[in-house]
Amino acid sequence: MIIDGTNLILGRLASVAAKKALLGDDIIIVNCDKVLVTGTKKNIVEIYKEKTDRGNPFKGPFFPKIPDRIVRRTIRSMLPYKKPRGREAYKRIMCYLGVPKKYEKENLETIKQASAQELKRYRYINLTTVKSNLK
Repeated sequence: MIIDGTNLILGRLASVAAKKALLGDDIIIVNCDKVLVTGTKKNIVEIYKEKTDRGNPFKGPFFPKIPDRIVRRTIRSMLPYKKPRGREAYKRIMCYLGVPKKYEKENLETIKQASAQELKRYRYINLTTVKSNLK
């Protein structure tokens, strides 16, 4: 299953992807830089800054700063990744910035329940904005 992440809300996208991966589907998410996080810009940046600055830079815990890795980490938190079933499901999930050449001709699916336009959410920013404000 190839999911286009454009204008999809991160948490809803992650929950659907985690469920499909647990059921045995291979999940590929493209355009991760266009995934949205709901809330005000100030609160979102503050939360992600807190997560990235936590811990020791040599020992962790480590939190990603690149949008595709943030999406994959969010999906991981919805899986039982410390158990074999969750580890196998996590290996079936791949996230990409933009659309790789080998998936350009494939038909990209969207998740209607995760769309910001369908839910009429007004306060959100995309992960590229979050990344640029973390520096």
